[in-house]
Amino acid sequence: MVMTVVTPLKSIRETVVQSVLAYQQTSPHGKRCENYAGGAVVYDDDEPDSWADPDEDAMELVQIGAERAKNVLVLMSDTGGGHRASAEAIRDAFRIEFGDSYRVFVKDLGKEHAGWPLNDMERSYKFMVKHTQLWKMAFHSTYPRWVHCFYLATVASFYAKKVEAGLKKYKPDIIISVHPLMQHIPLWVLKWRLQKKVVFVTVITDLNTCHPTWFHAGVNRCYCPSEEVYKRAMLEGLETSQIRVFGLPIRPSFCRAILVKDDLRKELEMDPELPAVLLMGGGEGMGPVKKTAKALGEALFDEELGQPIGQIVIICGRNQTLSSTLQSIQWKVPVKIRGFETQMEKWMGACDCIITKAGPGTIAEALIRGLPIILNDFIPGQEVGNVPYVVENGAGVFSKSPKETARLVAHWFGPEKDELKKMSENALKLAQPDAVFDIVKDINELAEQCGPMANISYSLTSSFSNPI
Repeated sequence: MVMTVVTPLKSIRETVVQSVLAYQQTSPHGKRCENYAGGAVVYDDDEPDSWADPDEDAMELVQIGAERAKNVLVLMSDTGGGHRASAEAIRDAFRIEFGDSYRVFVKDLGKEHAGWPLNDMERSYKFMVKHTQLWKMAFHSTYPRWVHCFYLATVASFYAKKVEAGLKKYKPDIIISVHPLMQHIPLWVLKWRLQKKVVFVTVITDLNTCHPTWFHAGVNRCYCPSEEVYKRAMLEGLETSQIRVFGLPIRPSFCRAILVKDDLRKELEMDPELPAVLLMGGGEGMGPVKKTAKALGEALFDEELGQPIGQIVIICGRNQTLSSTLQSIQWKVPVKIRGFETQMEKWMGACDCIITKAGPGTIAEALIRGLPIILNDFIPGQEVGNVPYVVENGAGVFSKSPKETARLVAHWFGPEKDELKKMSENALKLAQPDAVFDIVKDINELAEQCGPMANISYSLTSSFSNPI
């Protein structure tokens, strides 16, 4: 038997071409484009409609309001450590606030339920950020709306079935995206293949500079970490009712930790009296860590008195070569050299300032601990705006010179102690330690308000409809 149906996969492909052509015919300022959803085709019984004959592995998404625990699917990608860290923070906050009422799954949808290039994003990203000009080109070349919409819709048309299988596997009542490439494709698949509507929210993990793929008008909520990102969301066409500004989600074990500096220094075997600077190179131990460490070693030793005026904690991450090199140096000041750390709240709590690149997660954690920040590098694109976010709010400074960085720390630990104290106060004012709990509580309220079905408009070309 042959049956005539509308195949969503074909519709997506046709719609992509028609929508892009329509978009290109609009004014340079980006007028609204019409939606296209035609295209009936014929296929055989051996390729049935996705809902025609459900089996154990293809069950309908269970609607909100049932007595069972609700399923929450958090979509992320390991393109940098911040997305997974935010996803796991949200998972932990759900467990603390709501216990067994929610089952939370943290998944890389691209890696587990798609093909190239989505399943290769982690490797590609690591390669490009090591060659910063490549990443800068990739970031800015995909900025125009028609470019990234065409790209994402084309990818969706090829991997719709695999993404559909992933969504069916976890049967989510709520989907939370913590990655800029995890909005458009799942939303389109929910509309065009599953024809299901669930509560869908985006949690933005960039503090200031955001790629436009973060924003999709079809979400129930868009959680922004700062007022700057809120303004950008408005420019991208989201409504005020869709946006909340709570801050960056930081893991509960960090933001709720009660720490006493004297106790921490004793536990970590640090000098109890000397002020301490924390030098970080991220999870991979990247950046000018070695040069900065050596400059600090010189600057924090008072030649006249013949004694140190400060101590150093260096986090090398997974960079074993860096760790070994630093271990071999004869230091004039107390130095702690560590590898990959899972209890950063303790090391931050034991120190008085921090030197790091402009990663949003590290910045947010440092603010919670009240640490003045010296930013010494940033990734082009998404981290550029983090520098003025810190500097203009009086919570830190920017310096790419290891010697200048060391000089600043020496002054803060010496004649400019008042400046260090003032920056610490500004950091605490900027901190948002309850952000992750505010986010999960709002999601819970949203799920209850939406009742058995979220009223979301999943338009294939909704992103084309927003002004650039």
